[in-house]
Amino acid sequence: MSFLIEDKVAVVTGGSSGIGLETVRLLLQHGAKVAWCGRDVSRLQASMESLAAEYSAEDMYIQQCDVLDKASVHRFIGTTAATFGQIDMLINNAGQGMVADFESTQDEDWLSEVQLKYFSVLNPVRCVLPYLRKSTIASVSNVNSLLALKPETHMIATSAARAGLLNLSKNLAHEFIKDGVRVNSILIGMVESGQWQRRYQNRSDLEQSWEDWIAGIAQKRGIPMGRLGKPVEAARALVFLASPLSSYTTGSVIDVSGGFSKEI
Repeated sequence: MSFLIEDKVAVVTGGSSGIGLETVRLLLQHGAKVAWCGRDVSRLQASMESLAAEYSAEDMYIQQCDVLDKASVHRFIGTTAATFGQIDMLINNAGQGMVADFESTQDEDWLSEVQLKYFSVLNPVRCVLPYLRKSTIASVSNVNSLLALKPETHMIATSAARAGLLNLSKNLAHEFIKDGVRVNSILIGMVESGQWQRRYQNRSDLEQSWEDWIAGIAQKRGIPMGRLGKPVEAARALVFLASPLSSYTTGSVIDVSGGFSKEI
């Protein structure tokens, strides 16, 4: 099934690993041209090399970029537009969470979480919006967390900031639709990552397989599907929302949490 994005141009922030890299891969697989960024140059180059055997170098562009730095984002988006001549889709994936309860969360931590969750989206959106207004399939897709609806006390600042990002995304959807730009989000639960792989390497039972170990984690957390999500599963939801297949969808969210959410 085609996502109808052949020869369209996508920008993916935080694209050098995990959900971001799988999103880049899926976009390329379906004929899009993709520019992605990251802060770590070596990881960024490695991500390009991992895709170079399958996809044309003419369809790929990478650049080091800190999404919290306006000038850095401006350079990345400007060079992307100059390289491909257009931008049709923006997928905001950069960001991470902070584990801390109320007592251990300092004032600067609250500010840092708000800055990261908001401006990792606001800076790219501001730069890309003039190009999106010229596109016939314009979209912004934000990677958010189930914490936006299901706050966790051990991630109190991140939960609050995630809820704010969900509200922001809804507002942008209503404001931008007059320009033909759709804005949607995915809410991810627990997804396999390098962090989980490192925890697995340090497991107490060295005979336990990855699958059994992950199933145990899922059982403890009460995930109905009995496992963690895979990055490609989140990527599929993102590309769907970014593509014309969801042309009548804006201000919406897709829950990618294996049934963990019980919110209505």
